[in-house]
Amino acid sequence: MTARDPLVELVRGGVRLVELGRPFRTGMPCSPNHPGFRMTLARRHGDLVRPDGGSAANEIIVTGGHVGTHIDALSHVSQDGKLHGGVDAMDAQRGGAFSAHGAEHLPGLLRRGVLLDIARLHDTDTLPGGYEIGADDLERAATQAGVRPETGDVVLVRTGWARLFDDGPAYLGAESGVPGIGVAGARWLAAQDITATGADTTAYERLAPGAGHSVLPVHRVLLVESGIYIMEHLDLEDLAAAGISEFVFLLAPLRIVGGTGSPVRPLAAVTR
Repeated sequence: MTARDPLVELVRGGVRLVELGRPFRTGMPCSPNHPGFRMTLARRHGDLVRPDGGSAANEIIVTGGHVGTHIDALSHVSQDGKLHGGVDAMDAQRGGAFSAHGAEHLPGLLRRGVLLDIARLHDTDTLPGGYEIGADDLERAATQAGVRPETGDVVLVRTGWARLFDDGPAYLGAESGVPGIGVAGARWLAAQDITATGADTTAYERLAPGAGHSVLPVHRVLLVESGIYIMEHLDLEDLAAAGISEFVFLLAPLRIVGGTGSPVRPLAAVTR
């Protein structure tokens, strides 16, 4: 008799999947730097009826790669003309698609996930706009949760800002700013040797009030310097409400050849 895989046995024993992403819908808020998501029916039932009475509908989808819940590929950001590992960005993007660090190289992830709930740390539902999450915040949140990020982990950071998602202008925070990781916090995460990180905001990192997306230094630290993937527009409310700080993280990006990112549907697998 063949020995059963322990992972299969775990699944047979019953796991619950917690959604960590947003449904994709026309008109959802997105960064002003990116084209928005649009979906419409290209064919409707009744447009073509087959001889047996059958009919089919289908849609057309137009979207940027960094709209809705998504993951950034390492081609997304350069610094002084260089991508991660010193790759020349101008050379890599010739021909309209990246020949290095394209989204087709984004890994599928089946990793330990850790939730660092910074809003809970500060005893609030939502951090104030423009709040900068530093290394001390991350350290204290890890201690509060009883977890410690380790090599290869996926670290998700909750600000509570996702509660504003249905109010587009408030969520994008052009005037108020948006809470998020600062440079010191990003360096703390990089020192833990994690694989990826994500947050429940539009840009992951802190946006200063009135500054918008004018500078994004945390993207430089994580993507260019450290090779750590970034996820944005997560919904971490259900995970936080359940008091879950450690889980199995699942993700399968689209393999978009030469792209700079991919829409995703992240999931947390937890025992029932």
